[in-house]
Amino acid sequence: MSDDRTGGDGYTFGDVSVVMGTYNEREAIATVLADIDAVTDEQAEVVCIDSSSDGTADVAREHGARVIEQEPQGYGVAVHEAITTPDRPVIVTTDCDDTYPMERLPDFLDAINDGYDVVSGDRLSGGAETMPWFNRQGNHAFAWLASALVGERVHDTTTGMRAYRREVIEAIEWTENTGLSAELLVRPLLRGYRVTEIPIEYRERVGETTLNPVTGGAAIAKSVVSVSLAERFGRGSSTERPGPNRATE
Repeated sequence: MSDDRTGGDGYTFGDVSVVMGTYNEREAIATVLADIDAVTDEQAEVVCIDSSSDGTADVAREHGARVIEQEPQGYGVAVHEAITTPDRPVIVTTDCDDTYPMERLPDFLDAINDGYDVVSGDRLSGGAETMPWFNRQGNHAFAWLASALVGERVHDTTTGMRAYRREVIEAIEWTENTGLSAELLVRPLLRGYRVTEIPIEYRERVGETTLNPVTGGAAIAKSVVSVSLAERFGRGSSTERPGPNRATE
């Protein structure tokens, strides 16, 4: 395993890029960016891929974020750009609606320093009571579907908060749009990367969601199935990394 750690003591927040796609999130983005700065002592780089028309990009720049503007093309296009833009060795994804606990960033970095390649925030094990009931049931269904196809228990396939070693991002061709959040977990698991899930709080979102739960849910389920089958049967039995898959502690 290649190791980009500095000084042999593990990664610090100076090695971390926190990335997100932003779409008309002016109400919440300042809070999210302030929380990241506070937790990381302003060491983490922040990258926003923005398709907004409400001034979100201006607020992000005012808070020191690197903003890349693009035409609206869907969740996966924005997040794909976000995860492939930074050159720091650790990439953390989050959403810009203040639903994810930035105070847990040290736990994600600790897990990366403990040897995991992907650290996934599990919203559902704690109940996710602030999530709409229909969405919550759908996310449980996606997790059970992924578990059956991957061959081990997965708790939350669609979380937006994860940490990755950059070499994982660079080694895989990401193909999904609406279902990219599931793909970002399923492909590393099936390729033998070291993956762990850690329970996190999920807060009530600020602003309105733009994802239709029915059409979006169908796209996510299709992605879980197609990506799993492609990994199982399209690539043969070889993996990118030695070692066991570990989806939970």
